[in-house]
Amino acid sequence: MLKIFRKEGQKGFTLIELMIVIAIIGILAAIAIPQFIQYRKRGYVATLNSDCKNAYTASVAYTVDHPDVATIGLTDLTVSGYSQTTGVDTVPGSLSGNSGTITCSNTTWGVTNAVVTITNGVMAMNASKIQ
Repeated sequence: MLKIFRKEGQKGFTLIELMIVIAIIGILAAIAIPQFIQYRKRGYVATLNSDCKNAYTASVAYTVDHPDVATIGLTDLTVSGYSQTTGVDTVPGSLSGNSGTITCSNTTWGVTNAVVTITNGVMAMNASKIQ
């Protein structure tokens, strides 16, 4: 490679060659690590949104099976087939029939809440944002 720094008959890499390789690895790591963190946070946001949508689907199923129910709680959603992702806190807030909100959150992931608002049977998703 850099034969001017090498004496005749020596094998191996010179200090300069090793320093160049370490510098290149450092530059690549400086680019890759922040991107990896962003990818993880996007995955967390997708998990929260997915849990909220699944909770909404379970609330619709529960409402079909129990049309006279006044409010729906987390145990009711679980009975209708909803299962929380590990670490996600699902809070059905004032959820009844075809109106209300469902909030999914996780405080350790560093992302904001995912919120599903249901108005007259129409679901509106408030996508979480990366902090």
